[in-house]
Amino acid sequence: MDTSEQGLEREKLAKHLAETLDINRFRDYCPNGLQVEGKPRIRRLVTGVTASLALLEAAIEVNADAVLVHHGYFWRGEDPRVVGNRRNRLKLLLDHEVNLYAYHLPLDAHPELGNNAQLAVRLGFEADGRFGEQDLGWYGKCGAQSVAELVEVVQRELGRQPQLIGDPDQAVGRVAWCTGAAQNSFEQAIEAGASVYLSGEISEQTVHLARESGVAYLACGHHATERFGVQALGGYLSSRFGVDHQFIDIANPV
Repeated sequence: MDTSEQGLEREKLAKHLAETLDINRFRDYCPNGLQVEGKPRIRRLVTGVTASLALLEAAIEVNADAVLVHHGYFWRGEDPRVVGNRRNRLKLLLDHEVNLYAYHLPLDAHPELGNNAQLAVRLGFEADGRFGEQDLGWYGKCGAQSVAELVEVVQRELGRQPQLIGDPDQAVGRVAWCTGAAQNSFEQAIEAGASVYLSGEISEQTVHLARESGVAYLACGHHATERFGVQALGGYLSSRFGVDHQFIDIANPV
C-alpha cells in the first residue's frame, strides 16, 4: 500500500505548533520549531524531554517519523561544529529521516499544555498570576497545608524526593513555581509574595537567599519537572491530527 499520502505534513505540524505555542513572542536561547528535517509526512510521533542519543535510538526502535522535545539543539554559545556527540545525534536523525521539533520557553509558558501548567495540575496548584522575565514564573494557591505535606505530594507525583531548604512545618501560603533551571527567578518569586518556591534546580547562592528570606525552596529536579509539557502536547497533537503518540522517558537524576 502506498503510504506517501498518509500522515501529517511536516510543515503543517511546524506551522500549527508555531501558532499554538506563539513561538515568536519569546526571546529564547535556541531555535524553536523544526530543527532537523526528516520525512515529509508524520504518522508516529515520539515525545521526550531532551533529544539525547538514547531518546533518538528509542524513537527509531518504535519507527517514529518525528521526535518532539523540550531540549533540542543549537543553543546560543555552543560550539557550532558538527563533531563528536552532535555529529552522532544528527547522523542518526538524518540516516533514518526522523524529524526533530524542539520547543523551549514557549513550552514552559503555554497556559494549558506547558510545563508550568501541567506541573500545577500534577501538584494541585491553582494559578492566579505570573511573574519574572517573559512571565515564565507562575504563582497561586496550593492544596497542601504545610511544606512537609507539599514535599510528600511532590515525592508522590514526581517520583523523587525534592531537596528542601526551609522549615518543613512552615505553613504554605502563596506558592510560586517555574520548572527547569529557574533558580535565578527565586528573588522575583519572593517579590511576588511567595512563601514557598518550587523549581527544578538550586544554586549555592539560592540556599542563602532561602534561609535569609524565610521562603522555603523545593528543588524538584530539572528533568522531573519538565516531563509533563511534552506529554500533554503530544497527546493534543494525537487527538487533533490522528498521529500515533508515545512519550519515552529517558531517566535523568538531575
